[in-house]
Amino acid sequence: MVTMTWLDGLRFDPIAPLLSSGHPAVRSWAVRELVAGPGGLPAAPAGAPDEALWDLPVPRRILRHQAADGSWAYPGKRPRDRMDYDLLETYRQLGFLVEMFGLTRRHRAIAAAAGYVLSHQSGLGDLRGIYGNQVSPNYTAALIGLLCKAGYGDDPRVERAFSWLEASRQDDGGWALPIRTRGRNLDALDEPQTIPGDPAQPFSHLITGVVLRAYSAHPAPGASTSAQRAAEMLAARFFEPDAYPDKGRVSDWTEFCFPFWMTDLVSALDAISIIRPGLRTEKTNQARDWLSAHQEPSGLFTGHLLRDRFHDLQLWFSLAVCRVFARMPS
Repeated sequence: MVTMTWLDGLRFDPIAPLLSSGHPAVRSWAVRELVAGPGGLPAAPAGAPDEALWDLPVPRRILRHQAADGSWAYPGKRPRDRMDYDLLETYRQLGFLVEMFGLTRRHRAIAAAAGYVLSHQSGLGDLRGIYGNQVSPNYTAALIGLLCKAGYGDDPRVERAFSWLEASRQDDGGWALPIRTRGRNLDALDEPQTIPGDPAQPFSHLITGVVLRAYSAHPAPGASTSAQRAAEMLAARFFEPDAYPDKGRVSDWTEFCFPFWMTDLVSALDAISIIRPGLRTEKTNQARDWLSAHQEPSGLFTGHLLRDRFHDLQLWFSLAVCRVFARMPS
């Protein structure tokens, strides 16, 4: 009897171009997560760090610009006085280091960055600064998600942030940006007083998708019943406009970047496939079909790709799509 795999649902082999790309980091992740070893299992545990990647030119270049306090300096203009632009840039650079090159807390630069990030934790448990003194479920979750992947999932400060996320949901079970639930625009980021949200307003799939990425990185990703419910809610919003104006276009679902930033089909499916791996709906099937239809004869996937910082985004995007298909076979 021939055993069907997730590859049988695709027109072309996507693994071969990842392995032959000449990109050492992409190849390393593909071998560890997608190539079958003895007994059909991946060749190495998905979470096993490949420390050889840490000394590649790109992470070395990033690390040279890290400040003594663990941060990275924002290179552009700083139009809002209350926004912590260096925290935003630190999030960006941590994404490259952790998501692409697998750096963990065993690297002193990551330990320093974690200390800097967690120094922004409020007494309530959230991380403040990127939105000034306004509450930000998305950036709180985005930052602690990276810290979880770097090995800080059992840190009490990270657990406090998750407790805050649990307590900050909308009444419908998802998450939203508090200032948006009050009808405020981004000028509210300049206000010194924190604006409380209205939990009766609907959830935002943009914010919920980012929050779920943190839950998917937690050491026990399926343990939160609220995250499982929110994953189902997020999937139901595929190809729909958000309830709030930040990502109000249907086309936002098919604009992609890696490391993940906003919420798109692949970032959403990536989180859902970990939190609710058995979830299958008409919308998730529609998303999978969309991705399958955007596979090139080379085997790589394509789409509207944003922020191609290192000119290798299609490889990373294709790796991310493969992870989704491998976790959610048809």
